[in-house]
Amino acid sequence: MLHPDREDSVHGGSSNVLVCSRMESVKLQIDPPIISSSKSNVSPCSNNEIPDQDHSPPGQFSVLRASSHPVTLKFEDVTYSIKIESNGGSCLASSKRNQTRVLLNGVSGTARPGELLAMLGPSGSGKTTLLTALAGRLPGKFSGSVTYNGQPISSSVKRRIGFVTQDEVLYPHLTVLETLTYAALLRLPEKLTKAEKAEQAEMVIMELGLTRCRNSMIGGTLFRGVSGGERKRVSIGQEMLVNPSLLLLDEPTSGLDSTTAHRIVATLRWLARGGRTVVTTIHQPSSRLYRMFDEVLVLSEGCPIYGGKGSSVMDYFAAIGYVPAFNFMNPADFLLDLANGIAPDTRQDDQHELVGRAENADNQTSTKQFLISCYKKSVKKEEVERSSHDSIPAGRRNSPLRSSEEQWTTSWWLQFSVLLSRGLKERRHESFSGLRIFQVVSVSFLSGLLWWHCDTNHIQDQVGLLFFFSIFWGFFPMFNSIFAFPQERPMLIRERSSGMYRLSSYYFARTAGDLPMELILPTIFVTVTYWMGGLKPSLLTFSLTLLIILFNVLVSQSLGLALGAILMDVKQAATLSSVTMLVFLLVSGYYIQHIPAFLTWMKYTSFSHFSYKLLVGVQYPANEVYECGVGRQCRVRDFEGIKCLDIGNMMFDVAALGAMLVGFRILAYVALRVR
Repeated sequence: MLHPDREDSVHGGSSNVLVCSRMESVKLQIDPPIISSSKSNVSPCSNNEIPDQDHSPPGQFSVLRASSHPVTLKFEDVTYSIKIESNGGSCLASSKRNQTRVLLNGVSGTARPGELLAMLGPSGSGKTTLLTALAGRLPGKFSGSVTYNGQPISSSVKRRIGFVTQDEVLYPHLTVLETLTYAALLRLPEKLTKAEKAEQAEMVIMELGLTRCRNSMIGGTLFRGVSGGERKRVSIGQEMLVNPSLLLLDEPTSGLDSTTAHRIVATLRWLARGGRTVVTTIHQPSSRLYRMFDEVLVLSEGCPIYGGKGSSVMDYFAAIGYVPAFNFMNPADFLLDLANGIAPDTRQDDQHELVGRAENADNQTSTKQFLISCYKKSVKKEEVERSSHDSIPAGRRNSPLRSSEEQWTTSWWLQFSVLLSRGLKERRHESFSGLRIFQVVSVSFLSGLLWWHCDTNHIQDQVGLLFFFSIFWGFFPMFNSIFAFPQERPMLIRERSSGMYRLSSYYFARTAGDLPMELILPTIFVTVTYWMGGLKPSLLTFSLTLLIILFNVLVSQSLGLALGAILMDVKQAATLSSVTMLVFLLVSGYYIQHIPAFLTWMKYTSFSHFSYKLLVGVQYPANEVYECGVGRQCRVRDFEGIKCLDIGNMMFDVAALGAMLVGFRILAYVALRVR
């Protein structure tokens, strides 16, 4: 896309491109309506086309409306390093030592409203690290400063930042329309109605050419969904919904064909023209993509070798003695060669014939060092010149961030209801999968057949069935729940970093959403096995048994959530939960009836122990008897396997389970909060 006020050539050559005359009449609309009053104003796109943003004024599309809060991003002398382990070439573990690797080294620059800044460089040059630092999401500390309108990062600033990562973080079982609609409901202000937010999502789908796949699932590793390019556009669309003041994108054109990549960058340029600050990393843009960049920052091994106008890059390098070998060479290719230390006057295929590899590496290193030193010498002069010409029109002047901006854009209840609805749609495929249903139903029928009509005279067998209830529905929910937070961690980090919702609304929505999914299967299991197993044919006893099992499921699930939230690693959480449940299994009172005195306290930490006691107490009242010999009847609670349980006030057992339920839930929430 070319703009009338842009140079036709980035290195002084004459232009061979004719600029369409109607581009001259395009006027930037500063305050267009948030939602169009009629969809007739939006040009319909075909199933696989993106509207041509090059010839459409920004006000025509809802997501291209002007930003009401321009943000000037300034970063100065940003330096960041990490520690890596090295064994120093020795096989001995004791010889390992920490080494420091510098990822960013004194990077400075400014991104202004209305401009598109592109960061170029080879792989490993630090582009993504710098972009993550600018978004306020870089782990650890870095030296230097990053300011937004002269202020440090804050929650209000984060809500104005749109950040699109290179790896798309999306829910696989949601459709494209559902993904964007839920994002609109969470991120758009509450003054808009639900219908207006849904219409906003529809407009984004049309503008990004996602009409054909609007009802297709995103997909994941286990099943195929939309294509990689469509996933990328969905990720960009999520950020375009909220009209961000600062839009950061990591490799937005990766996986896209040249035409789609051109239109995506054209959309980003128009977003910038609406008063936004747009910063993107891009690996190897074509020449027509490069022409759309207002500012360019080139990195080489974490150090800047150029920062300034994209149209002035060739003049700058020509001034220090680097001129491309071809007159019509793509400036991006020229810059990447320089960032890799390849001088333009030497061909790579000839180097293998003229010099050895060591000498070639030395030449590349010296070229990089020369470029870095030249940029350092010129950067102070450039900053002085920029500061003298740095003026913003009165209508677009940056305003200080007010404390009232700290409020959430949506209420707690709206966040809860939207997250609950989204969670139910996403996890229903997993919770009610055919494999899980088959697993529960098959085990229920098998156990029912094994304990087929076991009467009261077979106390040991009936007690074994009750113990199986408590153990099976202790293991099963726990091992399912430990995966919850570790698997959703990338999504939670991305959405929480964008200020989409409160952690409490997410946590309570997750808790409430699990209830119908986690309680239906144990209800089916107990209903089948209870009556097949010959337990007491009483509706009251059955109901109490079912309630105890469901209570046990909730406590077990709570422990699994807590372990997953604390460790945030599936393997570690699975290992720890296995050991924990093994201990609970041994101290529950079924296998070991006389636990040593110094280990008696362990059974009071086991929710399976309290659940097992409640099941036995409900099944066998104090006056229950059984036939213990010819013509003899004995009290069931005097049976050796039951007497050791010391069944007394069952309300204590209920209170103990309730305390564990609340305690584990609070522990899981606190673990998420401190991360």
